Amino acid sequence: MSIQQNHLAIHGIETLRSLDKPCYIIQENDRLVINNEGCDEVSKITAYVPPMMAEQLGDPSFKQFYGVNYAYMTGAMANGISSEEMVIALGQHNILASFGSGGLDLTRVELAIKKIQQALPNGPYVFNFIHNPSEPAIEQGTIDLYLKYGVHVIEAAAFFSLTPSLVYYRAKGLQKDAQGNIRVHNKIIAKVSRREVATVFMQPAPEDILNKLIAQGLLTQAEAQLAAQIPMADDVTVEADSGGHTDNRPLISLLPSVIALRDDLQAQYQYPVEIRVGAGGGVGTPDAALACYMMGAAYVVTGSVNQSCVEAGASEHTRKLLAQAGMADVVMAPASDMFERGIKLQVLKKGTLFPMRAQKLYDLYTNYNSLEDIPPAELEKLEKQILQNSVATIWQQTVEFFQKRDPSIIEKAQNNPKKKMALVFRWYLGLSSRWSNAGVAGREFDYQIWSGPAMGAFNDWVASTYLNDYKKRHVVDIAEHLMYGAAYQHRIQVLKSQGLYLPAQYQRYIPQTSLVT
Repeated sequence: MSIQQNHLAIHGIETLRSLDKPCYIIQENDRLVINNEGCDEVSKITAYVPPMMAEQLGDPSFKQFYGVNYAYMTGAMANGISSEEMVIALGQHNILASFGSGGLDLTRVELAIKKIQQALPNGPYVFNFIHNPSEPAIEQGTIDLYLKYGVHVIEAAAFFSLTPSLVYYRAKGLQKDAQGNIRVHNKIIAKVSRREVATVFMQPAPEDILNKLIAQGLLTQAEAQLAAQIPMADDVTVEADSGGHTDNRPLISLLPSVIALRDDLQAQYQYPVEIRVGAGGGVGTPDAALACYMMGAAYVVTGSVNQSCVEAGASEHTRKLLAQAGMADVVMAPASDMFERGIKLQVLKKGTLFPMRAQKLYDLYTNYNSLEDIPPAELEKLEKQILQNSVATIWQQTVEFFQKRDPSIIEKAQNNPKKKMALVFRWYLGLSSRWSNAGVAGREFDYQIWSGPAMGAFNDWVASTYLNDYKKRHVVDIAEHLMYGAAYQHRIQVLKSQGLYLPAQYQRYIPQTSLVT
């Protein structure tokens, strides 16, 4: 029987918001009553909804493994956009968050480790570890920092294949306990958007890399033997159409495929603890979060929506632009860290000229073999409109930067004009995101703002609420609303499965007041 078909009056709909209590839908003559007490006459009970708490969503082992309240985490946004303040605020409410260490120098990462560990001595927290093929020394240096300070959970992102530094982190310290179980000290949450990349994280570390690490004296034979018996990752996040690095894959296709892959590899390797598969990319509303859980996601990961929050390491101008974005206000643009490979990332296009200017740089890179080959008129426009500085000055700044970071990169570029041109162009691409974070005046149209369509979906969802004001957006409050809303809408779906349809205004959860106490 459908409520709409019978045109029955409904009383007590707000009872559905009490997630910790069961709800009984009772038919009384010409009306339906929703209550928590039930009814003495069972025949009058039209439908029943069991308690459904936000803590029940997802895989309970995820919560136990990381010591958190929800099967939920906030993913890393590089250059410290996922800031210390964000990680600490969420961690103090037992919600997992990843610090955006990608793109930061080692000194800055070390300061972040100390600050977060001081505030959260017992966790929970995660540090991002982004693949850096152009600077392998930075990769290894980052891992050395994590091991030095006992950072035992990292989020590995943008990897095509495994690197020695990542394998080293995973295998270091492996040992067996008194019961013969392998104790894993260093946990990895891998972020992937392709089955082939998921495969390498769901398998043990490659033998050839382990042997090289043994030969270098970085691993013992015992550690390598144990590493060959466990998967490279404890959790694998399926990243769909997200901000930043993304393959723009549809989650509805990608997530079930990777879950099926996990099941096949689990049957093959028989791991004592099954790898969990989570979902990220496009998660900006309770509907999206619930859809992920219903498709089998062990946990969900949010990204873009957190960047507009007060705790984000982004300027007020950037947060304001994000709060005004629609779902179609994003576009792909060349990435700084993988510029030469033609890799792109997803950014905001509304209110900034960065996507167009970045593409212009890549076009110049592909059309010419050196800076000297660029026609004078084209070079003049480049220096005045995009770089706002001379190529010579920028090259000198680039040399100074890499002399401190990795001098070998400059050595390679000195004898390779194409490489030199790429580094000059990467100067703009790299600084544009920092200009956005710092709110550099005069460079607003050059701000590189990573964002996916989830940002627009979130803005639509909260348009009529207090969260429409970006100055009132806090990461913990948003996390609570997303999880509470997903649990509420789960109850609505239970009602629908019993043929009962509530009025439209009750079928979607809308934030009313802050849930943070």
